[in-house]
Amino acid sequence: MAPSLSPLKSHHVAIIGAGAAGLVAARELRREGHSVVVFERQKQVGGTWIYTDHVEPDPLSVDPTRPVVHSSVYATLRTNLPRECMGYRDFPFLVRSGDQRRFPSHGEVLAYLQEFAKVFAIEEVIRFETAVEKVAPATEGGSGKWRVESMEKEKRVRRDEVYDAVVVCNGHYIEPRLAEIRGISSWPGKEMHSHNYRIPEPFKDQVVVLIGNSASAVDISRDIAGHAKEVHVACRSNAADTFIKQPGYSNLWMHSMIEHVHEDGSVVFQNGKTILVDVIMHCTGYKYHFPFLETNGSVTVDDNRVGPLYKDVFPPALAPSLSFIGIPWQVVPFPLFELQSKWIAGVLSGRIMLPSKEDMMKDIKSFYATLEAQGIPKRYTHRMGTAQFEYNDWLATQCGCSGTEEWRKEMYLTTGVRKRAKPETYRDEWEDHHLVSQAYQDFSLYTH
Repeated sequence: MAPSLSPLKSHHVAIIGAGAAGLVAARELRREGHSVVVFERQKQVGGTWIYTDHVEPDPLSVDPTRPVVHSSVYATLRTNLPRECMGYRDFPFLVRSGDQRRFPSHGEVLAYLQEFAKVFAIEEVIRFETAVEKVAPATEGGSGKWRVESMEKEKRVRRDEVYDAVVVCNGHYIEPRLAEIRGISSWPGKEMHSHNYRIPEPFKDQVVVLIGNSASAVDISRDIAGHAKEVHVACRSNAADTFIKQPGYSNLWMHSMIEHVHEDGSVVFQNGKTILVDVIMHCTGYKYHFPFLETNGSVTVDDNRVGPLYKDVFPPALAPSLSFIGIPWQVVPFPLFELQSKWIAGVLSGRIMLPSKEDMMKDIKSFYATLEAQGIPKRYTHRMGTAQFEYNDWLATQCGCSGTEEWRKEMYLTTGVRKRAKPETYRDEWEDHHLVSQAYQDFSLYTH
């Protein structure tokens, strides 16, 4: 078996980030008897759900010296999952700030996370406006402890402290990935990433191309279409001859990917269409980014694969004292974070055992080999989709708690089908009333 920290003992744990992952990590670690300090660079809890109209001065967010804005939320953003499905398992996402919609605004999610922090008294262990500058093993020779160097902005207080363990919850919606476009260096228009999109008005009377097929590309293209002259969505997964006018819009088209761009401002698509364009917006996702973390090569990010990680959480060489929450994507995030947190808390106390380093590495290599055999690119290593439920149930078994509720699974799956079929209306028209009833029956078990 992998070495556990002192069995059934309380440990002093640093949690990096006070978003949805860091908050539930703090709760679960404290429930297990550990002491925690949460480092949060912003003034409040909520992480990516904190809306700001500030954007970065570099619209592509590639300049390493830029002042980083730690939010990618745009003004009209609504959740793409129903609230019942989205909340932590024992803290139902009921109506909080007056937005009663099933698919509420970002502000309602933030209010939910703020209330979670309040109810479980998590704010008392958070150091706000404190940036983690370096996380590294505390001594050579593997004592398992970690040195955390941080800077509190307001008071200019620098701290250098040692912790028994570190849980990384810093999110992955800050450092943009960009599409590669032939000829872009001489193209004269404006390029930006959706990380820096907030409102549609600046695109009035412009011709805009969005690249991507994610939730943000779908939503932002429709947001902008009300103001722009034309909106064209280019997507790698569309067939090369794709050219479809979006029903219900007079100025929104779906295309295949961009073939190349020219210095006269034109964009040529694989479908042969050529259009003069003012703005290209990359809705192409984000990179995992841990600039503070020094592991001497034990954890790397290669084509957006963070690894090696056992079950997306523990790097075998540094387990259990280093762990990550929230690496998987295309998931129902909050309940998954909750189960990962329970697992980490139990492993750190010695109540749950990890396999040996060798067996963890064997499991990871076998998983990588399966992905390769299925032709899945490295950058999709952490994409789960429907596999998340088997993963959640595996975590639940480790922790000795119940797996994902059937209604939650079904709600996720039916929402996905509706979203693909009716991207305009799926948030406001649904037929899964029986699932909502089942959810509320479960919610009645939890009073808070």
